[in-house]
Amino acid sequence: MSAADNKSIVAAIYAAMAEGDGRPFNAAMAEDFTWILEGTGAWSRTWRGRETVRRELLKPLFAQFATPYRCRAERIIAEGDSVVVLARGEVTTTTGKPYNNSYCFVIRMQGGEMVELREYLDTELVAEALDPPPAPAEPAPRA
Repeated sequence: MSAADNKSIVAAIYAAMAEGDGRPFNAAMAEDFTWILEGTGAWSRTWRGRETVRRELLKPLFAQFATPYRCRAERIIAEGDSVVVLARGEVTTTTGKPYNNSYCFVIRMQGGEMVELREYLDTELVAEALDPPPAPAEPAPRA
């Protein structure tokens, strides 16, 4: 797919998220999707696999939200298989704290799906507004 195709797909995803609809984002994750949250905070790590991302990142994150999460793209830039999204999110946590972060998402696309997302954000705001995530799941022991 072309850079323009990738940009169009990502723009549609973020248009939906601006309205609080995360379904297109979830649908666009490839099975082997990787999410890298940069930084040194409690949430900073790499999640590999769509189901791992859903179970270990998104589920505990969204459990802390009292209102629908909205994320509005302010600028989308595409080149080759990479799409960069400058965005602002807004939500209120279950403890009543506003969690309105600014993001830079660098998304790698393949075949119309997101295969990698690298996230840059205000990690100090994360520490102030969110509880730490559960510890990463341990791989099953080999028999």
